[in-house]
Amino acid sequence: MSRDDCGREAPTRRDYMKYGSAVIGSGALAGCTGIFASDDDSGSTDTSTAPSTATDTESETAAGEDSYSVTMAPMGEVTFDSIPEQWVPYGGDYADMGVALGHADSMTGIGQAGEYYTYVYDELPGVSVDKGRLAENDLVEAGMSKELFYQMDNDVHIIDTGMLRNWFDWSDDDIAEISEKVAPFLGNMIFRRSDSWHDYRFYTLYEAFEKVAELFQERERYEAFKAYHDEFIAEIQSRMPPSGERPNVLLTYEGTDEPETFSPYRLTDKGTSKKQWNDLGVADALAGTGIENLSTGNRSELDYENLLEVDPDVLLIRGHEQKSPSEFRDTVLAYMKDHPVGSELTAVQNSRVYRGGYLRQGPIHNFFLTERAAKQLYPDVFGDVTSDRELFDRQRIADIINGDI
Repeated sequence: MSRDDCGREAPTRRDYMKYGSAVIGSGALAGCTGIFASDDDSGSTDTSTAPSTATDTESETAAGEDSYSVTMAPMGEVTFDSIPEQWVPYGGDYADMGVALGHADSMTGIGQAGEYYTYVYDELPGVSVDKGRLAENDLVEAGMSKELFYQMDNDVHIIDTGMLRNWFDWSDDDIAEISEKVAPFLGNMIFRRSDSWHDYRFYTLYEAFEKVAELFQERERYEAFKAYHDEFIAEIQSRMPPSGERPNVLLTYEGTDEPETFSPYRLTDKGTSKKQWNDLGVADALAGTGIENLSTGNRSELDYENLLEVDPDVLLIRGHEQKSPSEFRDTVLAYMKDHPVGSELTAVQNSRVYRGGYLRQGPIHNFFLTERAAKQLYPDVFGDVTSDRELFDRQRIADIINGDI
């Protein structure tokens, strides 16, 4: 939709929504003024391009007394008159946040349904998602088609618009069209921090989770989750070995059972996909090497000779989350043990090659992944990763999700 079309569209059922005076970074249309704002790390208002005071007053009056706003970079302030009844996230991180807040049933789809790992919910009584519905409305499988956005007819899209522009070639007009004719965007890519186009504020896992809690007006559930998370992490950290006795770790990606090359991840990147490793105090085996983190612009890979130069204590390989620990050992590790160069790696010789965790993890995922990582890194303290030993209370998590706080 062109800017000249503004003001001539028939009202939709989402007329309740209005943007705040700043719409940032995404190139989305600010209200119906035809003005595009620029990126802003803080999400603050650019008053030089904001609509007039009279327009603001009229919008606030139309929004009603029960309206509320959520402010998150890059979109800035988005105001709602009611809690969204239907929503869609791009990835498993935000999907998991919605489930944690008790809004699984209203999630209509997702990007890359196959990379949203829902099997952890099987351990939580009364917690589930409609996997069939999500698979039917896979945004990536549909090529991020605008038609699918119209069909789903959501009340909010929890998708960083920077991803739409840089990964899927959406234009500013595409974003503006869906924002106005369907529903607004809210969200921030949080799983890594290595993309040059992401030049606005990043959020930690729980900072982003708090924004989603504001969106769904679920402060009590969020606070309960955060309290238990902080308790859980403190307990784990109190039992960890001294820093000098902790292994160094190389985190990579390679999704095949017979790996030959590996994409590097840097633990110093601080993205949420590395949260458990940073909480568990391990050293990045790539420190001082000059090897960059995987990103939109960096698709470099390491071969076994490169790995041997680093020779980490522990090698973590992503891309195998559908495997059990035993299945991973019988395929990937077994292949590496027979490899003429891979077999020389210390981590391979000591059988310290493990699954590397999800790329996009939410707060529920993080409990499970931290438990797994603690066993991978410190088996003498927390038990072997193949054991059934539990380090957190599943029922307590389920109770929070189900509203029994």
